[in-house]
Amino acid sequence: MTSVANDNDIVAASFKHGTSALTNGTLTTPYNFYLFGNPIAHSMAPLLHGTLFADHSIPWTYSLFESLDTPAFVKLLKAPDCIGSAVTMPHKITFMSQVDELTEEGAMIGSINTVFVRLHPETKQRRYIGTNTDSIGVREAFLQNCPGVLEMSRGKPALVIGGGGACRSSVYALWKWLGASKVYLTNRIKSEVDDVIKGFKEAGFPGELQWIGSVEEAKALETPALIVGTIPDFPPKEEGELVCRAITEEFLGREEKGAMLEMCYHPKPVTALYKLAEAAGWKLVDGTQAMIHQGIAQQMLWREVKLEGFKLEHTQTVMREELERRWTK
Repeated sequence: MTSVANDNDIVAASFKHGTSALTNGTLTTPYNFYLFGNPIAHSMAPLLHGTLFADHSIPWTYSLFESLDTPAFVKLLKAPDCIGSAVTMPHKITFMSQVDELTEEGAMIGSINTVFVRLHPETKQRRYIGTNTDSIGVREAFLQNCPGVLEMSRGKPALVIGGGGACRSSVYALWKWLGASKVYLTNRIKSEVDDVIKGFKEAGFPGELQWIGSVEEAKALETPALIVGTIPDFPPKEEGELVCRAITEEFLGREEKGAMLEMCYHPKPVTALYKLAEAAGWKLVDGTQAMIHQGIAQQMLWREVKLEGFKLEHTQTVMREELERRWTK
């Protein structure tokens, strides 16, 4: 288990990869940022980043680059008017080879969602650094919404439900910053979790990961202090889905309670899993919080500023209103 970092460490740590790319006029000069992925027409990222830029009167723009054309995106990324961008599926893994260096988060998790620029300390040439702020989103969702969460989570196991990319980001956040002694993993398909465990092991991850495949196995284990749900909001039907739900209910139903982050917020953040945990007496955090904080972490790296410099309440209001508009369409 490592020590828990504060929210500003990602900015300080970023200078391990080079010096600042900003000048006195950068925040008043129009720059372009992009989200590279496909399909991404539904993304709320332009609204999130546009709101953050406007709140601080920064004339930067963030737009979608919906494409599978990596060379075309690299050309945009390396243009003089661009000092960072975001990457999403299906490029989170493949684009790792296009950057000059990876942060610890990006290397350990095995995928990136953010590119930021630092300068070579001697040549002053741009260096493009890949990182994963989804893990920061998980961390801050808990830290900002669950007072005293570190006292509850340090030295205790945690649980991640699911086996995809969000699972990997959650595992890293729970171990690195939230002090989990070990991370339980349950999922409808064991092979997906096997791949997660293998990927972390190959990356040199020193934490303990444990697959749970039955309710009987769960009953013999200590209650997790934190749970992260990373699966779609569909009723369980197949055997693997039913077992995964039963394992989750076994932990939720115990006398000892903790906090759960439900990463799924589409089409609505109050999912069936969210309702189960809430009814069982657990502290709930919805996935919009992780979504907002991963975007803020991106801007922390691009703008080289602290979390306290953002108008968090206004951003949350804007995003909540947009989500509600989409729900009622």
